[in-house]
Amino acid sequence: MAASSRGLSTTQFDFKLRLAPLNVVPLHKSHVLELAPSKRRKLCFDFADRVRLGSGAIRRCCSDSVTPIRRTSGPGNGGDKNEERRFDTKKNPHIHRVRVQASPAAMPFASPPSFLKQEKFSPRCTPRNSGPQSRDTPPKRDTGIANEKDWGISLLNENVNESGTNEDGSTWYRESGEELGENGYRCRWTRMGGQCHDGSSEWKETWWEKSDWTGYKELGVEKSGRNSEGDSWWETWQENLHQDEWSNIARIERSAQKQAKSGTENAGWYEKWWEKYDAKGWTEKGAHKYGRLNEQSWWEKWGEHYDGRGSVLKWTDKWAETELGTKWGDKWEERFFKGIGSRHGETWHVSPSSERWSRTWGEEHFGNGKVHKYGNSTTGESWDIVVDEETYYEAEPHYGWADVVGDSTQLLSIEPRERPPGVFPNIDFGSPLSPEANDDSPQDLPPSQ
Repeated sequence: MAASSRGLSTTQFDFKLRLAPLNVVPLHKSHVLELAPSKRRKLCFDFADRVRLGSGAIRRCCSDSVTPIRRTSGPGNGGDKNEERRFDTKKNPHIHRVRVQASPAAMPFASPPSFLKQEKFSPRCTPRNSGPQSRDTPPKRDTGIANEKDWGISLLNENVNESGTNEDGSTWYRESGEELGENGYRCRWTRMGGQCHDGSSEWKETWWEKSDWTGYKELGVEKSGRNSEGDSWWETWQENLHQDEWSNIARIERSAQKQAKSGTENAGWYEKWWEKYDAKGWTEKGAHKYGRLNEQSWWEKWGEHYDGRGSVLKWTDKWAETELGTKWGDKWEERFFKGIGSRHGETWHVSPSSERWSRTWGEEHFGNGKVHKYGNSTTGESWDIVVDEETYYEAEPHYGWADVVGDSTQLLSIEPRERPPGVFPNIDFGSPLSPEANDDSPQDLPPSQ
């Protein structure tokens, strides 16, 4: 799902307590938050990278000279297992294309620009064969769910508990282990992190793989960080393979959550993505997003559902508001099966004085080349026509079961514990919660409307 097909458009903001007008701009641009320019500060992390803050940037690096590591605990030298890894999150490949011909134009959005934009970084302060290199890099907005190969998950095969201190006072640690439980449960994990000498900046990262005798397999990562400016971020990603209890059909599910907050402004963003696939072509995808930039907040939700037999449902709902009382939004939905279906939507705007404007529209596709189009607005617009028009929609996801299986080689290669003869798995036949019901949104973020 390409972010550009659903994201809100961009309006530049200046964070010197000055808010630019909400300009009318095209809908197809994406939206993220961006912090104010800030003076350059020297951090003690083991890398140099740029985090753009508004029109300025903070360049973060240790001394250019390579400093040795003083190991304070842990057996042996595990540094040869920690090569440089880049976490350049790919754009989500899931492209949603809907062609709605001769439909009324949607009301444009105005929304904040980028926040904590990540660029390339290269370690400069940690020598080879030392402790883990810092992963203190914030996630990007609207990147969806990355494939497992982009996360570079590498679990250690032995138990490790080690730590070290750099000459500048910054510290690091690395741990790994294995947990066993009932029903053949096994969890292998590796955890690492580090911080500056005064604790003002830190990063943490945990990798894991899980399995049990039912055939369940899971792969996951959780990362978080905080810099000396007070900016913080957190993200997690996981994928799992299991067999549906009722149909015995294999399913793969992937999910991601990401969050970042400004330490100096009332600004931040949160997003949750999920994808579900089964071996017969059933597919579900969706996302919930929220962001705030001082006086302005915005929300976005979308979903897709393919039943594997040609029926498809897609929908989007996004809206924004300011503290002055201005609100605006846009939503649409489409349902199709074998060329027959419908589309309908609404664009709306509410002024600070509670004056409301809206435009609704709809299309009925009969599967014979005829399309009934209708709509009206609060300003007196109205149309109701039948036209000759080709119906266009996507009956199957362009990224489906075969694609996700091909991109999940590390998940599929997880080796479960050997089951003793005569021992059978205990299967829970309870219905799992859907992503919509399991709302993991941070408690300090305003709820969606």
